[in-house]
Amino acid sequence: MPVNIQEIVSTVRAVDGDALVSPQVLGRIVEGVLQAVEAREQHDERVRADTRVTAGVAHEQSEEDGR
Repeated sequence: MPVNIQEIVSTVRAVDGDALVSPQVLGRIVEGVLQAVEAREQHDERVRADTRVTAGVAHEQSEEDGR
């Protein structure tokens, strides 16, 4: 669309932002995000498992506290 401002002549191109990401690209982005979320949840579960006190350890600790 031509724009005339006194002595300056320029062409302005408008781009529809929705058209910049195809459904295939959007699908790949969503897939990548879901994989990252799943990996984060698995990591958090491993951290919880590593720091969890099991029943056997809890029993040993209660016996030591009772002495």
